Amino acid sequence: MQDIISITAIASVSPLGSSDETIWDNYQNGGHCFTEHEFNGKKAFAAFLDETSKQKVAEVKQSDHKYKSLDNSVLYAISTSREAIRKAGWKKTDIFGINLGSSRGATDLFEKHFTDFIETGKAQTLASPTTTLGNISSWVAHDLQSSGPEVSHSITCSTALHAMLNGIAWLRAGMSDKFLVGGSEAPLTDFTIAQMQAMKIYARESQEFPCRAFDLDKKQNTMILGEAASVCCLEIGKKANALAFIEGFGYATEILEHSTSISAEADCFQKSMAMALQNTKLSEVDVVVMHAPGTIKGDASEYHAIRKIFGEALPLLTTNKWKVGHTFGASGLLSVELAVLMLQRQKFVGVPFAKAQQSEKPIRKILINAVGFGGNAVSILISKA
Repeated sequence: MQDIISITAIASVSPLGSSDETIWDNYQNGGHCFTEHEFNGKKAFAAFLDETSKQKVAEVKQSDHKYKSLDNSVLYAISTSREAIRKAGWKKTDIFGINLGSSRGATDLFEKHFTDFIETGKAQTLASPTTTLGNISSWVAHDLQSSGPEVSHSITCSTALHAMLNGIAWLRAGMSDKFLVGGSEAPLTDFTIAQMQAMKIYARESQEFPCRAFDLDKKQNTMILGEAASVCCLEIGKKANALAFIEGFGYATEILEHSTSISAEADCFQKSMAMALQNTKLSEVDVVVMHAPGTIKGDASEYHAIRKIFGEALPLLTTNKWKVGHTFGASGLLSVELAVLMLQRQKFVGVPFAKAQQSEKPIRKILINAVGFGGNAVSILISKA
């Protein structure tokens, strides 16, 4: 039983809210979280934190004078980490590991400091220590007064699920009994939006659902960015307070033709899913939460990979990016959050504009996918507690 990993808590701040009830209600209402905002003088869609999440983050910033100079990505991580360990019942005296990452890191602060340097030729005193990638986990460790290992990393959009992989490895190696894992991202800045637009993958049209994630018939790319942080508490063994259990995990790296490419049938996803499912009958998988960023090639290649693995007997397929946008390094854990909510409430959350899917089976096992630039795919299989 010691190989079993329990997910004992999940916490997030996102455009969906910060409480389980609010998040679930937002998934049920059928609408999206996008608003038009001006970036570098041009309007573009984005998904910002909801007001309650903003208030939680503001409270963190005010709780310690040292936090006033931190980037939003760090503040988001501190807020969600505090909530996660509260939910899990961990004490500050407990020894637990921390692995939190980000695709972009201190995006807003870095851009501001660099702009100041270009204009004045001088860097501010805190420019370096507040923009290093490692400050996400280290500030969370400071805030929680943790005495266990702490790791930060960036593996683009699969960062949060790679953090989960690392947590699983530490727990199974017997090097820790508890691990806090996840990702945080605050990418809604002029330069970041401009980068996505330069790749011609960002949504350009206003329509009922601006991000057409998992619309396999779309004629143009429709990715939209959102901001969020999501973390979960992992514990070795089958815990009585578990929300779900980790049944399997897989990972793979794509052989790339260029820095953002993915093969037509997402070889990396085929390998990561096959690895995660090696001890599970395919018929036992009830839902796949897809990465599906809303791009033509990204959505289609992942769908073809799923078809390769499952054949004609497909599980129910869904994604949350049509609603909340692509939150880069935090996105994988937001998908895990959706999966856990579906397991708990025994209700499938589909994509409103996709072909309707039905199943009379109870939801027992869900596979979650994430992949990032560089073709770093991760698949996590979780089951109902």
